[in-house]
Amino acid sequence: MQASTDTVSPGRRPGLGAILARQPLIVLALAVASLPLALLGTIVMPVGPMYWDHYIYLDAANRIFDGQIPSIDFFAPVGGLGYYLFAGWLYLFPNGHALLLSSWSMMTVTVPLLVLVVCDVQKRSSAIAYALLLPFLFFSLLPFNTGEFYPYPGSDGFGIYNRQICQLLYPLAAALVFVRGWRILTAVTALSMLALLFTKVTGVAAGGVLCLMAFLAGRLPLRAALTAAVVFLVTIGLLEIATGVVSAYAADIMSLLSINDASLLPRLLQAASINFGVILTCGILSFVLFFNEFARFLETIRAFAAKPGFASLGDVADQSFFWLASFVAAGLLFESQNTGSQAFIFLWPLLLAILLGSYRRKGPSAAFATIAIVALGAALPPAVSVAQKAARAWIGAVNTAPLENQNLKGMGAAGVRDIFSQRAERLRAHYLDYRATYEALASAGEFPSFLLYSDLDFQVLWLRAVDNAISAIGDYEAANKVRFETIMTIDFTNPFPWLMDRHAPKYIAIGADPYRAVPPPDQRVLEAVSAVDLALYPTCPPTMARLKLLKLYEPALAAGHRRITLTPCFDAFVRNGLAAGP
Repeated sequence: MQASTDTVSPGRRPGLGAILARQPLIVLALAVASLPLALLGTIVMPVGPMYWDHYIYLDAANRIFDGQIPSIDFFAPVGGLGYYLFAGWLYLFPNGHALLLSSWSMMTVTVPLLVLVVCDVQKRSSAIAYALLLPFLFFSLLPFNTGEFYPYPGSDGFGIYNRQICQLLYPLAAALVFVRGWRILTAVTALSMLALLFTKVTGVAAGGVLCLMAFLAGRLPLRAALTAAVVFLVTIGLLEIATGVVSAYAADIMSLLSINDASLLPRLLQAASINFGVILTCGILSFVLFFNEFARFLETIRAFAAKPGFASLGDVADQSFFWLASFVAAGLLFESQNTGSQAFIFLWPLLLAILLGSYRRKGPSAAFATIAIVALGAALPPAVSVAQKAARAWIGAVNTAPLENQNLKGMGAAGVRDIFSQRAERLRAHYLDYRATYEALASAGEFPSFLLYSDLDFQVLWLRAVDNAISAIGDYEAANKVRFETIMTIDFTNPFPWLMDRHAPKYIAIGADPYRAVPPPDQRVLEAVSAVDLALYPTCPPTMARLKLLKLYEPALAAGHRRITLTPCFDAFVRNGLAAGP
């Protein structure tokens, strides 16, 4: 496609519409500039499944503000880039909702990357630049996953790492497919791969598949590939020399691999089944493309056989069906490790290129119409899913009321339906009356509900329990004339230090899923636990994850701490030296 050739009559200034039509970067700038409007105050977000996942970012930011470094000073399930970006945005917008901050903070990286792509593409066609920009903004601004994990609408407070990876893969894919200037291509490739690595290591694996395909097809020139590789490796080396974070991050990854020892094939099949619609349509599209391009493909094979070389090999590899297969493989590899994501959104730049190339070769023909229908069948489901979930959550928010609380800061900006508020209270009473039953259930390896962490009443009950626990901590401190400086939870997430302006102990894992993300504690971890002022153990309800964490940490608490009932839903391990007043 050729760049826009619209002209303006002499003596007339172009209107705003004409300017925007030729300058997509203005639209991008306006979108980014509008974000503070939603972050200066605390917007109430409807409670959703696994809503507490995003509180991990508050724990991480509080640690970073204390001078702790991810992987060095605390075990993290992913890279530290997302935590640092969130901490920076939280510093700039202290009243912003944590879910929006965690979701949008990655735009600090993705927006400059897409700016580079758009700057290159708009020289040839502002229409194509817009076709790349608008989907990027859509997925970046709406903090929702493409998959459904619960029947009731609500905010997607989970899968944030995974959404960020998908949003990083998008500008990388767009650059590999559309960018012509090798310097811009080098910059986007190197920076994207670094951001992918330090966000989640499976993201850099998926990005590597995309880069390999582009290199084999000749779209990523050798000098660009080598320069990007040098920038990538030098940056990693400098970070390691300055901080030691790279080797510490690698050690965390090895620990995670030792915990998650399930084979890859079942996970790949699960990812394929969850995203079956996209996989199926991409498979059909690959077949259609192979059929349409078979004659040309045979020509490239004959040319390579007659005169082998890198150029002729690139011609063989540069087939639409090979590109599509590699992108799908990259997506499946990444999604095999995920719960919640904006899966396969990075397919759109490639599908757009396929549509444009098909139109140039076929024109408005039946063959082009077939390719267009199938390509859109692959591109639309993620967008439709995100739009539907956003609409259900935000329209349904009219039936919610803000959670009443005294101590939760922005965490309390959670919209709750009456039915779940009432259910949370009833279940709380039930958990207290039949605690022994639920402890026996947890000991047997069963949850009270198969979808317990997705249940909205659980999330409401947990928030209320945290609010009450903070009040009880304040009362205990006042009565005993003490102050707990370091606080940990024997639970999945620990927002207490951030909520109370205290400190989290070093070396203890955040996002504490004992089945996937908490390695057996070493001596350093046990010493940190034994020195903590206050360890909080939630009991409404007892769960097998909480019991397993208690089994890990209780030996370090037994000698130097005294267990008390802080609230009906929280036990506390109080360090002996602080238990009595002065």
